[in-house]
Amino acid sequence: MLDLDSLPLSRKQLRSIGQARARINLWHGSVRSGKTIASLLAFVIAVATAGPSGLIIICGRSLQTIERNCLDPLQDVALFGPLARHVQHTRGATTATILGRTVHLIGAADARAEGRLRGLTAQLAYVDEATLLPEGFWTQLLARLSVPGARLYATTNPDSPRHWLKTGYLDRSHELDMRAWHFKLADNPSLSRAYVDALAAEYVGLWRRRMIDGAWVVAEGAIYDMWDEGQHVVDELPQMRRYWAGTDYGTTNAFAALLLGEGVDGRLYVCSEWRHDSRRVHRQMTDAQYSAAVRNWLATWRHPDAAPDAPAGVTPEWTFIDPSAASFITQMWADGFPGIARAQNDVTDGIRSVAALLASGRLLVHRSCEGLLGEMAGYCWDPAATEKGEDKPLKVDDHSCDALRYALHSTAHEWRHLLSLAA
Repeated sequence: MLDLDSLPLSRKQLRSIGQARARINLWHGSVRSGKTIASLLAFVIAVATAGPSGLIIICGRSLQTIERNCLDPLQDVALFGPLARHVQHTRGATTATILGRTVHLIGAADARAEGRLRGLTAQLAYVDEATLLPEGFWTQLLARLSVPGARLYATTNPDSPRHWLKTGYLDRSHELDMRAWHFKLADNPSLSRAYVDALAAEYVGLWRRRMIDGAWVVAEGAIYDMWDEGQHVVDELPQMRRYWAGTDYGTTNAFAALLLGEGVDGRLYVCSEWRHDSRRVHRQMTDAQYSAAVRNWLATWRHPDAAPDAPAGVTPEWTFIDPSAASFITQMWADGFPGIARAQNDVTDGIRSVAALLASGRLLVHRSCEGLLGEMAGYCWDPAATEKGEDKPLKVDDHSCDALRYALHSTAHEWRHLLSLAA
């Protein structure tokens, strides 16, 4: 049923599969390096030989990520051959069947997920993207692997060198019943040169070192260390194919809104900005006043090269709003403004999107956006969070940076192809 020699595996993948007999088995390294396929095969082999006692579990950030990262690949005949026919799962169900065995699927988005493990006795567990799980969940899972010979199989991309998985387990693997294998992008010989180049273009700075080089490195200093006013600030704008907007809501803090355009030259431009800083002007605004101000700003904005008799105003395809600003979103809807959407608010992934565009020369900022220009150079990682093994921006003077992140990351599927073009 499972002939490893018939599968396109590298020597490192085969070696890790054969050696995965410890209580804790961890594959870590760069994206698309082959670690997930190797770990899933090792897990399936363990399922095939497991005894009847104890549960079999797959854990991940959410049920959706488990389906995407684990079950979908296992059901891919091109990857797993005849084995794929022995993996059954109904989308949205909390169990799957692998080689006739029931496998329980558990999402662990926060510390409360630890309660889902209490009372369980498990013999096998697979953990997808281990660094994204709460430490308490991981600890509880290990405690539940109490059947003799129980094993845990896990994968992860590198994170901070102070992350609990690195300091508490990977650095102490020689003290534990644990095996770990480090994979780099070069360890996957099946990837084309064009794909590797495209992938490398999407990751810059901190993320390149982690996701491409597979290094556990610390986030420190400026977040956008590639930012250069001489290269990224412009006085003129080309004609635009389309527009989007992003807003970061604030009452006592500053409110920031940015207009983002896709130029006919294949670059993205921050065309205009509207800000209200209640601390500076000593006057707060209501949601209705903010709505009116934003709508007026967009209705009166004119492209710098527009003809004198051309009508003013621009209507973005989408306006992405800070998802925590429920009352403002409701107000904009009530005022009939089209294309309102809650912004995607994954901070680190959003920062990575902005960084990739800046590094590739595909994102430029008009000189009139003074609030954003004042924040970019000083947008830094929080050293206190770094000490805890977390990647978080310092929450100081970041309102226009947040608005930019909302607009860019929420539209990443629209502009991702631009990264592969020559700057």
